[in-house]
Amino acid sequence: MRRRRRGVLIAGMAAFGLLAGTVPAHTAPSQAADPTLDFANFELRPNAMGDELKNRVARLDDELPRAGVGRLLADANRQGEVGTYEACNDDAANDGKGGVLRRLTRSVCFNPGDNSTKLWYPQGVTTIADAQDDKYWGEDNQPVLISWYDSSTKDGVDDGEDEIEKGVRVSFMDPDTGRYRHVLLVYPTINSYDNPSYMSLRTKQVGGANSLHGGGIVWYGNFLYVADTGRGFRVFDMRHIYDLGAAENGSTQDRDKIGRRSGTYHGHGYRYVMPQVASWTVTAAKGERCTTDDQAMAFSYAGLDRSGLDHMVAGEYCNYSDSEVWGRVATWPIAGAVDGDGEQITDTGYRWQADAAHMLPVSNIQGAVRFNDRWYLSQSRGPDTVGTLYQSATTSPSEEMLRMETGQSAAIGPEDLSHWEDGVGGVALGAMWTVAEHPNKRMVYATIPKELAD
Repeated sequence: MRRRRRGVLIAGMAAFGLLAGTVPAHTAPSQAADPTLDFANFELRPNAMGDELKNRVARLDDELPRAGVGRLLADANRQGEVGTYEACNDDAANDGKGGVLRRLTRSVCFNPGDNSTKLWYPQGVTTIADAQDDKYWGEDNQPVLISWYDSSTKDGVDDGEDEIEKGVRVSFMDPDTGRYRHVLLVYPTINSYDNPSYMSLRTKQVGGANSLHGGGIVWYGNFLYVADTGRGFRVFDMRHIYDLGAAENGSTQDRDKIGRRSGTYHGHGYRYVMPQVASWTVTAAKGERCTTDDQAMAFSYAGLDRSGLDHMVAGEYCNYSDSEVWGRVATWPIAGAVDGDGEQITDTGYRWQADAAHMLPVSNIQGAVRFNDRWYLSQSRGPDTVGTLYQSATTSPSEEMLRMETGQSAAIGPEDLSHWEDGVGGVALGAMWTVAEHPNKRMVYATIPKELAD
């Protein structure tokens, strides 16, 4: 029998008071809503490479042994610091006035190397509460996943490693113990000898392109959806994670190599790699971001709504200082991405239609989820200033702009959001998970928004 336990995310929440009250009035920039909120601007189609990607992954299955999520967690090789009801990283959570995370229910700090590195920046967050309605993977596993991107322009490393574009990695973390393991996301290819191989995730899958940003992730069932800023979503499959350490033709020794080289598979030194199996691409033309001429939305972050018919959520980041508008968010019924067998749709004539879209009344939004017709947004203010977790008023799909109702302080540099409700079936208690991105101020943590605690 599966062991059940009360979630650690809400215990003791009565001990914390809301840090911030009603959100101050904001004057939104001029909005030209007619073109930007046309649902055609949010329509997605399967990428033409869909069937080919499946074929390449099938060939990799014949080459490399697979490992499941439970195996990854059991094989975790990094130890983070767990905090309950207090921040594990004072630098991220302190505003100089005694701290800011007074509704904190759980925090996990990365190990010192991951906390301080400038080679990788954490961005996306998703949890088992997104993946499974009962919040368990297997008998006991309740992981939190965090995406990181390799930033050559930020790392400041002079040993040559900063010239290698490693793409995106994902941390599979046990939030109870703080143990975690990185998995490198890869794009499957066929090499010049007609052998299956792979490369790191790039903005374009060609040599010389920058690493994909991976600003938001959603784990739903077997699939991991990764935000692709200029296109839509990349999709990965938990059933296809390869263990290079257990492979006779695999190597974890050379951090400079990736893919198949002279018959041996590499992953920039990582033991586990996970190939892309599908993707979703916007059909609308791409305008200039964060202007009234925008057409297709940028996919800067991703989230989920499990409070009714399950929906994918995504939105775009717009900076206050150089934007005419402050971004949009939209939702898609997540069942619309899969066929009758529960596999990703690859028919290029198919269209995944959004059923809600809104303008944002605040700038610098890094994450969004929806629950019981309210929106929750994370806002960053740079590497030295605490962020904000906003809550909207209840919102109908027809409303043009979200109306922020309350807000509370977040840690410095909050990114993507994931909602972990308490219980099964979408009851009204739970917490929002996010990650603080800046070096030496990083942690993964959960807080209770005011409305969810009422």
